[in-house]
Amino acid sequence: MVGLTHLALRKIIREFGGCALLSMEMCSAKALPYENRATSPYFKFFEEEKYQLICQIIGNNPKKMADAAKRIEQEGLFGIDLNFGCSVSHIYKQQAGAYLLENVSLASQIIEAVKKAVSIPVSIKFRLPTQCTEKKLILLAKMFEQSGADFLIFHPRIYPDRRNRPPRWEYISVVKQSVSIPVLGNGNVFSIEDVKKMFQQTGCDGVALGRIAAARPFIFAQITQGFQPTIQTYYYIARKMCLYLFEFYEPTRALRLFKKWLPYFGSNFDFGLELISILSKAKDKNEILSKLNKIHNLKILNRPNLILIGQ
Repeated sequence: MVGLTHLALRKIIREFGGCALLSMEMCSAKALPYENRATSPYFKFFEEEKYQLICQIIGNNPKKMADAAKRIEQEGLFGIDLNFGCSVSHIYKQQAGAYLLENVSLASQIIEAVKKAVSIPVSIKFRLPTQCTEKKLILLAKMFEQSGADFLIFHPRIYPDRRNRPPRWEYISVVKQSVSIPVLGNGNVFSIEDVKKMFQQTGCDGVALGRIAAARPFIFAQITQGFQPTIQTYYYIARKMCLYLFEFYEPTRALRLFKKWLPYFGSNFDFGLELISILSKAKDKNEILSKLNKIHNLKILNRPNLILIGQ
């Protein structure tokens, strides 16, 4: 998730624990081989998280994707995720992301080139192809496996649905039953109960969490360790998010990233929109912290308000 799975969020998630693998922000395969970790806004990571960190790359040129993969392996990260699922219009128009689901020959060439270039795990993040049939989906999943993918991360929505229709979890079962490699399900998982339902209904090997991890970074610890958050947990997260962003990024970018995250934080509360409005008026780190200290009597919702973070 661009602008969300940055250093600050990942550090908070790791502090709570319980997460097996973490993903960086999506990186351009064309630019990644030349990125300077000291100055890049995206290709940034801690040495202590490399063992569980996946870098997601996007592009449509097999050689450039392979070159980017080599850089990721050289840096010592756990694995590489090939983005065949991004449905943002400008990415699709560049014949990348979800576009590659309609050009299976090129998609296969990319996977094969990346697998030939590196020895670390390679996953595929993808969604339902357009005009999808069960047969088409099975052939696609099998192609991914035969081309060398080590595991799949599947979001069962069709381009260009994005979030305006519920994901069709039954298709996760179809993918799972068609391949022998692990399949991780993704889409509208917002609670421990949702995680259990996805496992039960789909038979998937794992669950990939997105928006809920930004809203509730403790969700992994809640699922795996029984962690029970209190209202103080939420205040702690907001303060840490502010402090870490301004520590790891220059002030203008830090402020922009904090405000991008605010809807996810606000989605946890009754009258969350009012909270977002108050904090979004802050102009620097000290003002954010000052406003946070004046906010009281927040009422936590059982599930995040999806109106604030997309249906």
